[in-house]
Parts: sequence; structure tokens; C-alpha cells
Amino acid sequence: MLRPRLMKHVRLLVLTQDLPQASLALAQTENFHPDTRPPAASALVGLPARDYRETYQQAHSRLEKIAKLIPLEEYPALAQVRVVPHQELSDLNDWLGPIWQEASRYEEELRRLDDQDRLIREQQAALVNFEHLDIDLKMLRNKTRFLDFYVGIVPRENLRRLEGAVGLAGHLLHVYMERGEQCHVVIVGPTGERETQLTAVLGAAGFQPLAIPAELDQEPEQLRQTLETRKAQVQSDRQALHGRLRAWSDPMGGTLLTARRTLRLAEPLVTLDPSIRSSGHLAHLAGWVPARAVDALGERLRHSLTLPFELKARDPLPAERALVPTVAVKSWLLTPFALLVKQYGIPAYGEVDPTPWFAVTYLAMFGAMFGDVGQGAAIAALAWTFRTRLGQLWRFGLLAGLSSVAFGLLYGSVFGYEQVLPALWMSPIHDPILMLELALGYGVAFLTMACLLAIYNRLAIGNRWGAVFGPHGMVNLLFYLALMWGGLNVARGGAFGITPLLLVVGALAALAWFAWRHLEAPLGEKVLVVLIETLETVIGYISNTLSFLRVAAFSLNHVALSIAVFTLAGMVGDFGHVITVILGNVFVLVLEGGIVMIQVIRLQYYEGFSRYFSGAGHEFAPLRLRRGPAAP
Repeated sequence: MLRPRLMKHVRLLVLTQDLPQASLALAQTENFHPDTRPPAASALVGLPARDYRETYQQAHSRLEKIAKLIPLEEYPALAQVRVVPHQELSDLNDWLGPIWQEASRYEEELRRLDDQDRLIREQQAALVNFEHLDIDLKMLRNKTRFLDFYVGIVPRENLRRLEGAVGLAGHLLHVYMERGEQCHVVIVGPTGERETQLTAVLGAAGFQPLAIPAELDQEPEQLRQTLETRKAQVQSDRQALHGRLRAWSDPMGGTLLTARRTLRLAEPLVTLDPSIRSSGHLAHLAGWVPARAVDALGERLRHSLTLPFELKARDPLPAERALVPTVAVKSWLLTPFALLVKQYGIPAYGEVDPTPWFAVTYLAMFGAMFGDVGQGAAIAALAWTFRTRLGQLWRFGLLAGLSSVAFGLLYGSVFGYEQVLPALWMSPIHDPILMLELALGYGVAFLTMACLLAIYNRLAIGNRWGAVFGPHGMVNLLFYLALMWGGLNVARGGAFGITPLLLVVGALAALAWFAWRHLEAPLGEKVLVVLIETLETVIGYISNTLSFLRVAAFSLNHVALSIAVFTLAGMVGDFGHVITVILGNVFVLVLEGGIVMIQVIRLQYYEGFSRYFSGAGHEFAPLRLRRGPAAP
């Protein structure tokens, strides 16, 4: 399952009049990924499906605009799969034209009513700031010859200070509304030399002026009634418009659904248009097909086409590798993990598909870091309960919960209690040194496997030098294993060892030699770069290995959090004990569970994928006849 699915490049030659039927046949197989490159033959320059596509696009655009006003089933059932001739598509487009124009008029009327409704709401929102002023707002908006008016908002804490400062300036301050920590005020006073002084005082007090729109030039209560009347009129006009729209559209509902079916039947040929070239009556198209599906594709074409055709298949050329699509993993269990892999990238053709390896190692690390029978069962139960909302990810939650249950049985932990079930192995807190040793051993095995996958990926594409001397290649792996060998000797109380030391020095020398040969720079710069890269190799592998100590650290942290919860629970009465334990477990589930998931993904992406997975591929997207939404 780790090996990618083999692909073939196929070339199909058909008579131009058979193109619509050929496109339907290819769509029904759901195994043909179009290749949009122009053919090598210089005579194949015609674009036989271009007029068909332009007609389709105009008809499709018109129907989608109509569907915004007239609800239509998105995927009506296809009673019959048939070819849609260009003339039928053109007639459909002509029929949709007047309907689209009439729908545009209805849409414009609805937009006009929406604009009116939005304006009324804006005016009502503005009126809220002045609803407690029982005067004509026009008087406040326009200055007089002798009086200045200031209407605005000031923080409640500055109100008393502002009131005193305003009084010294010969003005009056009136609070007409208080809302939260803000006061709405009106300041009135004579015009004159003190106006500049008052402006500075208002700024220091945090005064925010409120503009009075010209539309509010009425007394607030009268304006409120006017706006309510206008709002009711807009609603009445909207209901009447929707009634006319239903009366106009209901008789066309069935015909519009038929139009949608017709356009869906025309989609395959439109999708293939960029890949089709022709010369006279001969049309050429090419694409990528899974190797095991080539025979079935030929059989479908022989069954569907009445005129002669030619189908040829070959292996991808080395120069085409970047163009070959990658078939996504199809497995009920692996699909949610494939979604997480896809966040990093799509495997390039020839690369190992990391999804199975990712799934196994993710579940192992999550369970080891969050092992508890009760909390794992809770995660699995929540994933099952909310499976409709989670989509395909509910299976990810279910499997993560079951992994937690499995390790919880090994640890003997149920909602933090370690006396309910006998441990099949032991609790991590009882031997933390062993847990750290196991985490380091797991990290060495993980990184070794990542290097082996990197080597395989390079050999698969013929990059032999990269497989030997490239990052995480054979020489790197030899260095790493020798370093771990010597480190293990030291940890056991002995010397590093002559053999591992020679292997480490020899591997680093080989890497330095390779980097020196392939680096074009002045002598001093070459020496510096080679030394830095060699040092980075040593430090990188050591730090990457130590990163896996977090597997042990979180398993210990999980137990420590449970101990803390029970310590707090023991400080209260029986009822408080139960509540504390419940809330503590919820806290552990939400906070630590989320952190553990993130940490495991971090280890997968940075310590695993960065070594062997380029993510530079593109997904296999076969031509297909859309029949309805994909099942979750």
C-alpha cells in the first residue's frame, strides 16, 4: 500500500464526430486525467470543441443566474446518459436568454429593495444616538449666528471634569442618554473667542462627536414612525415581488431541471476541450490512466463508439514525472489520515505514499502520550456522536480514542484512576527513566525509517547520487546509526567505540567531500559552508532524536495532571470530590488532548515528512460525470 499506483500515458485518436460520445465514455470510466499539453504532431492544431465550450459556458452562466432566484435541485437524477449535440446546446442557450433577462429584472428589483432596507436600518441605527432628544435634529446640525452646538459621546469617568471645564468656557452641558460607560451629551454655548479653547478641552476629555445625517432632520419620535412605515412598505413590496416571481417561475421548474441535466451531460466534452486538438476529421486527446484501468478503458470505448478509433498507452517518460498525477489513497480507515497528509502536500509520482505509515505512527504516539481507557473511550464516543458534523474526520477521532484505550489498558488508567484496572504493563510514572529510553528508541527507529523512505524515493526517480549523498541519504543514515551506536555504548558506561567513531568520521568526511565538489564559491566561503553544513548534520540528528522525548514527557505529564486533579478533589467533600474529578477530566481531555494531537502532528511533519516527502505532486482528478454530492 506504500507504493504509488502505476500510471500510463494514453493517446486517443477518434473521428471528430465521435468526440461527444468518446467524452461521455471517458467520464463514465472515471479513470482518465486529461493531459492539456499540445500533441507533438504539428498538423494537429484545430480546436474542434471550442465553439461547443463557448456555447456551454454562456448557457451555464445564464442557468446559474436564474437558479439564484428560482430554487433548483443541484444534482437532479440522470435518467439517461446520452450525447448532447451542439445544436441542442445552442437551442437551450437561446431558450435561456429571455428567461435570464427577465430574471435579471427581478434580481434588480430585489437589489433595489435590499438597498432601501439597508438604508432604513442605517438610519434607525443612527437614530438610536438621538432618540432621547425631543427636538428637531436639524437645529443641532446647523450652527446659528450666536450659538454653537456640540453633540457627542464622552466617557462617564470624564463627565464631571468636562462639565466643569465647559462651564468655565461659558457653555452648558446636558446629558440626554447614558449607555454603559458612555454618556451622550449636548453642549450649547455662545460663539466667540472661546471656541478654540473649548475644542481643546473636548479633545482632552475623550469627546467623540456624533454626526447628524441630513435624513434625520425631524423630531426623533416622528422620524421613528416614518422609518417604521417605510420598513413595512419595503417588506410588503418584497412579498408582492416574491409572489410575482413564483407565479412566473413555477411553470418553468421542470424545464429548468431538464436544462440542468442537459448541461451536466455536456460537461465532459467541455472539460476535455483544452486537451483536444484536431486535423480535418481526426481528433487527438491524451491523458493519464491508472495502469490497471487501461484495458477497461479500451473496452468501454469499443462498446461506446461506432466509428474506428486508436488507443495507445505507454509508461511515463522521466521528463514527464512532474506531470503525472498521483492517485489518492482509497481506504475507509486511511481517508481521514490522508486529509492530514494532504495539508502538507500531495505525493509526487513515484514517491511512497506516506498515509499508511503516518496513520500507524500517529496512533502509536497519540496512544502512548494520552493513554487512558476512560478518556480514550470518551474521545471515541464523541467522534461517533458527532460523526455527521465531523465528516470523514470522525474516523480519525474514533481511531485516536481507541488507541488511547489500548494504551490505557497497558498503563492501567481509567479517568486517571490507577486502582480500577490492573495494568497489563505499568504506569509511566512508576519508571520514568524506562519511558524516556523507550521514547528515544522509538525516535531512532522513526528517523531510520524516514531516511530509508527518502532513499527509496530518490532511487525510484533515478537520483542515485542523491540517494547516497543527499540529505537523509545512505551516508547520512550510516552516520546517524553509527552515532547512535556510539551513544548507546557511552550510556552503558563504556567508551564510544573505535568502529562507530570511524564510521561517524568517515560518513562526515564523505558528506563534506560531496558538498565540496558540488559547491562553486571562493575557497574561504567553501570551507565555511562545508564546516557549517557538517556541524548542522551532527546537531540536527541529535536534536531531532531528542524531540521524541516529548512522547515520554507527555505520558508522564498525563499521569501528573491526574494526580493534581485527585489532590484537589481530596481537599473537598464527597460532592465536591465528584465535581472536581469530572471537571478535571474534562480539562485534561480538552487541553492536554488537543496539545498532544498538535505535538504528534508536529513530529510527523518536521521529523518525518521533511525528510522523505516532497509534497510537490498533484492529485489525480479524472474526468467524471457528476451525478450528485460525494458521500461523506
